[in-house]
Amino acid sequence: MKTNSILNCYLIFSLLYLLLPFIGLDTVNWYLKPFLLPFLLGTVLLTADFQGKKLLLSALLFSWIGDIILMFADKAEIYFILGLVSFLLSHILYIVLFSRQPKSALKGTSVALYLGAILILGYFFGMVSLLFPKLGPLQIPVMVYAAVITTMLFVAYKGSLAWEKPAAYFILAGAIFFVLSDSILAINKFYQPIAQSGFWIMSTYILAQYLIVSAILRLNQKK
Repeated sequence: MKTNSILNCYLIFSLLYLLLPFIGLDTVNWYLKPFLLPFLLGTVLLTADFQGKKLLLSALLFSWIGDIILMFADKAEIYFILGLVSFLLSHILYIVLFSRQPKSALKGTSVALYLGAILILGYFFGMVSLLFPKLGPLQIPVMVYAAVITTMLFVAYKGSLAWEKPAAYFILAGAIFFVLSDSILAINKFYQPIAQSGFWIMSTYILAQYLIVSAILRLNQKK
């Protein structure tokens, strides 16, 4: 019950955070950003131990560090790079976490697996071809990041074919929203500005973290 209440508080606080810029309170919005993920960290901490709990906490912790570092990305390029590294570590931890989730079955899914892999690889090569000429000295780090987040999405997709439903679909949806958030950020920064980019980046990111955390907890709840 406590964890559900904290998750609900996360959603309410996130909604407030997303709406503030539309009423001219951008400054307040900036100061609230570091308080988003602690709701999810608290939720996981209060949950009974399960396999992967430390991985989930670590992934959220690196995401939280990345959130704070990226608040200063407009000050110097080094902050963007450090934020990228922090989220890179978070995604690697999510890959390991997803790969260790309990599976219920994986039968008759080879066609779906191959089709999903083709679509995900299509996304990766599409983003690479779009952004690569615009990246300059950041070509290698951004390509490494794109490869890792694409892997995270594939592992989530593969797991969604074997994990218990509906948690499996929520984790996959969370991974998709995470990729979408990072894609919007990359296109806005390197290719061309996107209207209300901050709102779209953060709304998809907030939803991604919520879906992943709540679904992982549901997948590991004691029967």
